[in-house]
Amino acid sequence: MGSWVCLTSGVGSVTVSGALPRRALSALLLQNPISLLPSYQFHHNRRRVCASASSGAKELQQQQYLRSPDLVALEYADLNLTDKISEELGHVRIRQHVNPLSSSLSVPVEVPDWNQVFRDPTLPLMVDIGCGSGRFLIWLAKRNLVMRNYLGLEIRKKLVKRAEFWVKDLALSNIYFMFANATTSFQQLVSTYPGPLMLVSILCPDPYFKKRHHKRRVVQKPLVDSIVSNLMPSGQVLMQSDVLEVALDMRNQFDSQPQVLKHIHEIDSSVLCDSEGWVLSNPMGIRTEREIHAEFEGAKIYRRIYQKQM
Repeated sequence: MGSWVCLTSGVGSVTVSGALPRRALSALLLQNPISLLPSYQFHHNRRRVCASASSGAKELQQQQYLRSPDLVALEYADLNLTDKISEELGHVRIRQHVNPLSSSLSVPVEVPDWNQVFRDPTLPLMVDIGCGSGRFLIWLAKRNLVMRNYLGLEIRKKLVKRAEFWVKDLALSNIYFMFANATTSFQQLVSTYPGPLMLVSILCPDPYFKKRHHKRRVVQKPLVDSIVSNLMPSGQVLMQSDVLEVALDMRNQFDSQPQVLKHIHEIDSSVLCDSEGWVLSNPMGIRTEREIHAEFEGAKIYRRIYQKQM
């Protein structure tokens, strides 16, 4: 079950309350073009958000409830992703944990024929390690059809199959998803790609809280070395987590390459960071699903951007 949001809109003294499905909300917004960009008040103890918007056209006040997954659906609504998935795929669990050190994931995947995968395999490439459902990467790909290619790596096979279904449904030719363990497959995949590697993102990876499971965390020295060696000059790494311990762990790994990687605030003073050096705003234009859930709960996103030196 997701958290719930209390969404209040309208003016006057009449109050209407009840559960509001996502489709009903969309219809409501179309019928009542009031401002839905209000200031939000977070009530962390009750795990809800109250948002108020007013209109002088009618005396109507409506109070409705949303689950947090509905917030994700609204943020990605313009993708129009179908809910009809094949029977073979079945139910998909987004937060299912997979052990990346299992024997089945220890063998590097076969490198695809990049000419078959992308319409133009010479375009700059963004790789999203641990891409989850793929919505984030699909959103980017749809907006950069002729400028960049996108590769999503994920160790949850059902998520990859669903993402492939969506890509085919949208007829996108600049994005590809692979069931692959980045720890064992990243090097051979990106080293064979014909174009430049311009951006690698690692966004809210599995935290593996138990100390004995820390070795399962995706950001380890071999992967960092591979990322750095394959990045194009001025290529970037975007890392973030809503778990401070995990963010610090990733930060320490990338900070260990000071001669090759510089944090963005050392290069571009216009990028705002807090006193601890965490980038304050999302630079991608849209939040990941985990980011949406975490911020809804009032959590902070710990974010760093590194750039490879010439």
